[in-house]
Amino acid sequence: MNVSSRAKPQHLYERVKQYLLDRIANGRLPDGSRIPSEYELMETLGASRMTVHRALREMSAEGLLLRLQGVGTFVRKTEPRSALLEIFDISDDILRRGHVHHARVLRLEERFADAELAAQFSRRKGARLFYSLIVHAEDGAPVQLEERFVSPRFAPKYLEQDFTSQTTNRYLQNIALPSEVEHIVHAVQADGEAVELLEISETEPCLLVERRTWTDSGPATRSRLLHPGSRYSLGSRYQPAQAKLSQKPIRNP
Repeated sequence: MNVSSRAKPQHLYERVKQYLLDRIANGRLPDGSRIPSEYELMETLGASRMTVHRALREMSAEGLLLRLQGVGTFVRKTEPRSALLEIFDISDDILRRGHVHHARVLRLEERFADAELAAQFSRRKGARLFYSLIVHAEDGAPVQLEERFVSPRFAPKYLEQDFTSQTTNRYLQNIALPSEVEHIVHAVQADGEAVELLEISETEPCLLVERRTWTDSGPATRSRLLHPGSRYSLGSRYQPAQAKLSQKPIRNP
């Protein structure tokens, strides 16, 4: 795991984070290893339980730690990943090719965060989140199943929107552009519901893009974008010297 040393922390909870980051960086806490318990960190660093809990919660939300209730907290294992930094709007991409975009909203509702979501949004378990499940089609053929959780703090009117007339991405970016974006791409096979919604066979290989965004006020969204491999692919073109990347969805023939 690539973790670089930070400037000298100013707050006690940052000292706890730095203590763990240093041990991750020097290999004393390798990927997948269990970190010391909250009590052990309290004893070692002379910090309160609230301080240690905040540090672990923030590192979990940043994707550095994985907290499993009743089991412990572990250094999250890293996987090889491609840099796909630009957030594209699927409707614009489809329209640029001269095709017709259609969105079918399956769910648009309030949900309550489980332990994993609470950590990712830096909220307490059971906190309110907004949820949407949408199928995007190109000329009638489903090309993306979009599952999205949104922080009500970031988009308080999310559930009032008509996402058949504008995409969730366009609506959210009109509120505020993200200050940080994380993309992780996996090759997967769809589950039963996704197979039916995307109108594919159970053996169809799919591309899953997991996306998290942050704004200056904190975690904003977590999305899972599932694409049938035979209908959609993702690629990048960039200039290494200038470190500029662009994500270009490509329609398969």
